[in-house]
Amino acid sequence: MKRIFAITILSTALFACNKLVEEPGSIITGSQFYKTSSDAVAAVNAVYSVLNSDPAGDFPMYGRNLNLLTGNGSDDQVFSPSNTNPDVRALGTATYVPANDRIKKNWQQHYFGISRANVAIDNIPLVTMDTVLQARLVREAKFLRALFYFNIVRLWGDAPLVLHDPVSTDVNALKVPRSPKEAVYAQIISDLTDATNLPAGFTGADKGRATAGVAHALLAKVYVTRKEWNKALAELHIVINGNYGYALFDNYYDIIQKATKNGKEHIFSAQFESNLGAKNSTQSLSSALFNSYNPSVYPGDGPADSSLYQLFDNSDTRRAVTFFTTQTNPATGQVVNFGAPRFNKFIDYSIAPLTAQANSGINYPVIRYADILLLYAETLNEINGAPTAEAYTAINQVRTRAHISNLTEGLSQAAFRDAVFEERRKEFIQEGQRWFDLSRRGGTYLYDALKKISAKTGAAVKDTLYPVPQAEIDLNPLLIQNPGW
Repeated sequence: MKRIFAITILSTALFACNKLVEEPGSIITGSQFYKTSSDAVAAVNAVYSVLNSDPAGDFPMYGRNLNLLTGNGSDDQVFSPSNTNPDVRALGTATYVPANDRIKKNWQQHYFGISRANVAIDNIPLVTMDTVLQARLVREAKFLRALFYFNIVRLWGDAPLVLHDPVSTDVNALKVPRSPKEAVYAQIISDLTDATNLPAGFTGADKGRATAGVAHALLAKVYVTRKEWNKALAELHIVINGNYGYALFDNYYDIIQKATKNGKEHIFSAQFESNLGAKNSTQSLSSALFNSYNPSVYPGDGPADSSLYQLFDNSDTRRAVTFFTTQTNPATGQVVNFGAPRFNKFIDYSIAPLTAQANSGINYPVIRYADILLLYAETLNEINGAPTAEAYTAINQVRTRAHISNLTEGLSQAAFRDAVFEERRKEFIQEGQRWFDLSRRGGTYLYDALKKISAKTGAAVKDTLYPVPQAEIDLNPLLIQNPGW
């Protein structure tokens, strides 16, 4: 919220030295600024923009920064040792500390998004406008606030729960302690429940906005994370059987192409476009890293080790979409062998010739229908104590699309659970799922998985949550650090 402070200048004499005294006398509040329906739409669009842009020109949340925690921080990925940022390298080797700038940036981006959502939620109801549009916009902002808090509570656990735009100029009043994660989850569920009243879909320029189906899908994911299996099942049934038109693409390739953006499998995506001239407005994952046909200077991140590539059967069509090992140099026609597999998913092949890319126009899929099917299989297995026929049908839809054989029936509950998580790993590489999946399994799953990677043998129990950024604690002593940090 923009504040304009009145400045009082006190002079001791007409021509004497002046002393400047700053006394905040008034502020412009959101209720004074937001007057029209256009203002209301702009307020919610500003919340969406946090997904794909950063006001300081840094990499966006879903364009790079969140991946550094959920991908580079998992057993899937290790960032290139040539990266110039030691804090990025530390995330790839499980040697990060509370002062890590990428952890701080993720915290700041999420709370910046929450702040914008709070402005919209507080002030849009005060605007004289069409009431249907008004209610819709507030619910979209609530969905986005829930998404931000869902990321926060999974990454850091207990978290400051800020639900309104500040109206005080007292800095101390802005310092709040961390709320228990149960309170954070209660707010997430409340916001998503309201968001389930959104429209079933949008067309034209509004495609990509949050819908009722998106809210039900994220709510299902919340309940699975919390192991509230019956509630999760109810939400999954709504998503699968509802009139939303969700389905798997026939080809895995289509999940990550510009031509099929916001398609039938994309329940919700962060929207990106190619080469808009600024890295803070476009996707900067594989595209930003694939900038040379010389393997010896390729600076990008890659699989943590060869075991990730080796998970895939030779017939699995996901492997060629997820990785590349060779590229053809368009200038020379030479096929360049990169040796070890490199991540391929977010390279924008619509940019021709395929030379050094500054940015990618590939959307970032936050929730896909394949996610729903695998959550459904997992939930049925947990509720029934063993996989049901429906559970096998759900996971086998994903496997059939990948051109691999159906999962053999007769598995125990534990064996089927392991099969679901392995399928999730192969299906969602670079899509921000792996760290969260390992974390929600509880126990020692996360750091045990990390310790198997030669670059991450220093992982420990404390790595099941990220540290609260030290800079935030320095500003707000009410924040208590996570155990072990």
